[in-house]
Amino acid sequence: MQVTVETTSSLERRLTVGVPAEQVDGEVVNRLKKAAKNVRLPGFRPGKVPMKVMHQRFGANVRQEVLGEVVSQSFRDAVIQEKLRPAGEPVFEPKAVEQGKDIQYVATFEIFPEVEFNDMAGVEIERPIAEVTESDLDQLIRSFCEQQGTWPEVDRAAKLEDKVVIDYTGTRDGESFDGGSADGQELSLGLGSMIPGFEDGIVGMKPGEEQTLQLTFPEDYHNDDLKGAAVEFVVTLNAVKELVPAPVDDELFSKYGVEGGDEKKFRAEIEANMNRELANVVQSKVKQQVMDAVVSAHDGLELPQGLIDQEISALRQQMFQQFGGAGQQDMDLDSLLPDTMFEENAVRRVRLGLLLSEFVTRHDLKADADKVRAEIEALAATYDKPEEVIEYYYSNQEQLSAVESKVVEDMIVDKLLEDATITEKECDYQEAVSR
Repeated sequence: MQVTVETTSSLERRLTVGVPAEQVDGEVVNRLKKAAKNVRLPGFRPGKVPMKVMHQRFGANVRQEVLGEVVSQSFRDAVIQEKLRPAGEPVFEPKAVEQGKDIQYVATFEIFPEVEFNDMAGVEIERPIAEVTESDLDQLIRSFCEQQGTWPEVDRAAKLEDKVVIDYTGTRDGESFDGGSADGQELSLGLGSMIPGFEDGIVGMKPGEEQTLQLTFPEDYHNDDLKGAAVEFVVTLNAVKELVPAPVDDELFSKYGVEGGDEKKFRAEIEANMNRELANVVQSKVKQQVMDAVVSAHDGLELPQGLIDQEISALRQQMFQQFGGAGQQDMDLDSLLPDTMFEENAVRRVRLGLLLSEFVTRHDLKADADKVRAEIEALAATYDKPEEVIEYYYSNQEQLSAVESKVVEDMIVDKLLEDATITEKECDYQEAVSR
């Protein structure tokens, strides 16, 4: 096998490979001979089809199959021989593939860049410091009660935080417009789901009353035809509903996973969950800052475009699936979700992936078995039967690998934090867990 390498850019390589003709032609003959033992053709006894006939009937297809395999294997051998690390799939260009002549092709591809991990000493990291208070616990339980509450109708004027049932008709210069009218629509007052002034105009109305609202659409409204438009809404209030929170009782406890306990046990379990969430969020915020610092310190690292394109494609497909795209396979994702939507995130992920891989190699980091076990046990603790969850993780290699990857990332963060300047910021629970 003859190999020549041409450097066409800092990361692109052009590999010309020559393969002796007998390597391909000999394999074609061997496969045709093997196939002739079993092939059945009219006019010939089984296993007695002449090789000339086999070549005529099957030679072209078998040769194409062999060529594909030879090119693939010879490319792998060539990059090993030349000590190259391809990043992404190569583009093959055949130069000579005639039968009886040496095979020659060109493979163009990008290689991984040489990664130098810069000194991260002195990186400034802010770590939130907070605790779960009785007030935080009370607030969350009130939220649970509201989520499980009921909304009976009341005979009074509407106020913020009520739900109302309304009919409305919107006009612009006396003409109706798309989406401007509805009958029997339920609306929560105070959430700002309608244009400015609409919900405020309903506050104070009583069931059966009608109100005309003179409003203006925002200049940044999503519909270009209505941006900044002056409109009129005639609103009829059909009903007012007031929230009645659910009581703190066994039924509420059960809905949030606490069986056979009293309010004291319920509060203890909720507090434990809040403390777990607090610890996870703080860890996540610190980790995010460390990763941001790593990316910023290496913004000059040149990246293979092929890896970026692969990442864009993966992010696009991920978003498509999140929005229920499984039943819409015929949609043109490239036009619906263009590359520009994902490019910045893709570049960051590729850069970070290369840098973390180099860091792991440099420091010979491996997932510590005890830390993996502790991570799985922490995940399992939130389930009714933690022992079954633990067994599931250890019997599912994909899930186990995901935990191991997280443990390695945490080890990277811990090691980088050794040289960082950490400032602790005291804050309340809500501020700490806000994303």
